[in-house]
Amino acid sequence: MKIIVVGCGKVGSALCRQLCEEGHDVSVVDVNQQVVNEVSSSCDVIGIVGNGGSHSVQKDVGVEEADLMIAASDSDELNLLSCLIAKKAGDCSTIARVRNPIYNSEIGFIREELGLSLTVNPEYAAAMEASRLLKFPSAIKIEPFARGHIELLKFPVLENSSLAGRSLAEISKSTKGDVLVCAVERGPNHDVTIPDGAFRLKAGDTICVVASAKSARSFVEKVGLKSRSVANCMIVGGSTIGFYLAKILLESNIRVTIIEKDPEKCKKLSEELPAATIICGDAANQNILLEEGIETCESFVSLTGMDEENIFLSLYARRVSANDIKLITKVNRINYDNIISEMNLGSILNPQQIVAEYIVRYVRAMENSMGSNVETLYNIIEGKAEALEFLIQEGSPVIGIPLANLPLRKGVLIACIYRKHQVIVPNGQTTIEVDDRVIVVTTQIGFQNARDILKETGPKRD
Repeated sequence: MKIIVVGCGKVGSALCRQLCEEGHDVSVVDVNQQVVNEVSSSCDVIGIVGNGGSHSVQKDVGVEEADLMIAASDSDELNLLSCLIAKKAGDCSTIARVRNPIYNSEIGFIREELGLSLTVNPEYAAAMEASRLLKFPSAIKIEPFARGHIELLKFPVLENSSLAGRSLAEISKSTKGDVLVCAVERGPNHDVTIPDGAFRLKAGDTICVVASAKSARSFVEKVGLKSRSVANCMIVGGSTIGFYLAKILLESNIRVTIIEKDPEKCKKLSEELPAATIICGDAANQNILLEEGIETCESFVSLTGMDEENIFLSLYARRVSANDIKLITKVNRINYDNIISEMNLGSILNPQQIVAEYIVRYVRAMENSMGSNVETLYNIIEGKAEALEFLIQEGSPVIGIPLANLPLRKGVLIACIYRKHQVIVPNGQTTIEVDDRVIVVTTQIGFQNARDILKETGPKRD
């Protein structure tokens, strides 16, 4: 597909990298020559210096032949204008990044009136992910499928864990729940294995579990992990993410303290979040954290604009906490993954990666016009494993065949099926039917359709 990306900031750059890896023809537009050069040199893209809201600039970059325009600049207004012009000039699909809380409450009206295919709000999406983690603190990552009826959760296997040294078959027998361990990360290179029942877990592994929300909580309790929501949260950084997160947590009766050093931001937060405790100060000053009760706090979320500060704050919170504190650390530079994964920073929050996955899911669905489109997509490990949700439609080659007879590609696991309000952990005799939502975990990247999970040869029928 021919795709134009307006804005080469953190979100735009992450999108370009992901879309190029997916094999698309990508062009970028930005007013800053330097960032255009950086993106053009790091990704195989065509770079144009100019205003993405200009009709002439869009013509120069080929909007009339484009399939999709993604406007991801720092300005909501420029993004909306760019999409409006692209829709009129090129009649292509359009996606706009819209992050202002004022627009967020009116997003349905904006999307309909401007003919937008999709709107994305990285800050709100990041806040939603953080809130899920705080309500289920044992997990380091939680991804919803089937409109929230199924969850994929990642847990670390700690030294004293009851999971360490046991096979998956033994764990399944003892927990007696409809839960499937669908992937295991192991070793310094984060090698991903799709395990069978004989696979034996080790301390230091990270496991991915697929289940209904109820079954997941039951499983966590049976293996000795915490399943209840945190009662309070300390947020450092009064950013847009911090605002959204505090609002969500307060609505769930979770006590919130926000520490922000900008007096103007503090004043605005106090007005908009009267139920939160707003502290004007620099969280880098350890005395402020201690005075506000970091030692007894149940959760700590570092959301400043600097990765290094977020990392150091989380490490300090881990060291001084008297509780088993839940940490969430915002890190924008995903090229640091191999380093920060060894630092015990809790859950890593990357808004750019979240929105890139969201848009790539839409792009894959655009490419396919029949069968079973990708409904949901998450990276389990960047470039190594994905979890996808397919909505099965008439004509799909996977319908009506026992899973034991489906010639699945290597590294593919059908982890869960959602059918008529029922969550099914499948076995070899389970069949896939029309309108099922099928969760697939795979170490092969780039599937667009349910037929892609099959080998080239056709399936055997009974």
